[in-house]
Amino acid sequence: MKTKIRTISGNEGKEITFPEQFKEEIRLDLIKRAVLAIQSHNMQPYGAFEEAGKQSVSKLSRRRRDYKGSYSHGISRVPRKIMSRNGARMNWVGALAPGTRGGRQAHPPKPYKVQDEKINKKEKRKAIRSALSASIIKELVEKRGHKVTEYPLVIENKAEDISKTKDVVSLFQKLGLVEEMERSSVKTIRAGKGKMRGRKYKKRKGPLLVVSQMCPLMKAAKNIAGVDIVEVKNINAELLAPGAIAGRLTIYTESSLKKMHDEKLFTNNVLKIEAKKK
Repeated sequence: MKTKIRTISGNEGKEITFPEQFKEEIRLDLIKRAVLAIQSHNMQPYGAFEEAGKQSVSKLSRRRRDYKGSYSHGISRVPRKIMSRNGARMNWVGALAPGTRGGRQAHPPKPYKVQDEKINKKEKRKAIRSALSASIIKELVEKRGHKVTEYPLVIENKAEDISKTKDVVSLFQKLGLVEEMERSSVKTIRAGKGKMRGRKYKKRKGPLLVVSQMCPLMKAAKNIAGVDIVEVKNINAELLAPGAIAGRLTIYTESSLKKMHDEKLFTNNVLKIEAKKK
């Protein structure tokens, strides 16, 4: 697939061909599997207190003439604790045993349970390639809710040198993303108890910017509502398909696509580039 490179002034420049990674078949099942694997790594371990339901004295004698015993009272052999008494008559309540009031859980959640989902390396790469393919199809992007006019979008390398947020907003306007920025800037108050748990507002996902390396644009764009920015080598399925729904509006720089092609990123023959010694 080919497209025209857009300049930072919004004009069309030379033509560019997308790398072979964008020719992958779109596999929604693999994308979902890769996204869920990433999300599972962010889960916080949780579990019941080990002594929950087991801290009361619930020893109940069944022997004749034992004080506080239940001999000849015609009650089941359930562990019980004494709540109150009237002379030698005790007011028992079930305890310790699962299913009784104040008792322990039969199978409580364990904090040492391994919740990380594993995914094969080749599956993960194929899922990323599949999400990349979906990110340049206008119909899928619009179906996801994004507002675009001309698509796909590739911008020139000068964009990576932008150091002011207002210039990034101006660039989006020149690319015809005015409606998209208005859409992604809307935030609503969450319904339910999530408001009490540090996630009061729900925000929409806007454009994803893909750059070739660390650059001033990364700092300038990160404070815009709904916008994410990432180095091309750090792309994952969740960034390209938030919520496991493929077709996120993605803007690539020319050098990021060149790096993806030259280093064969996300293929099974990735070239290992050694870091330069300082």
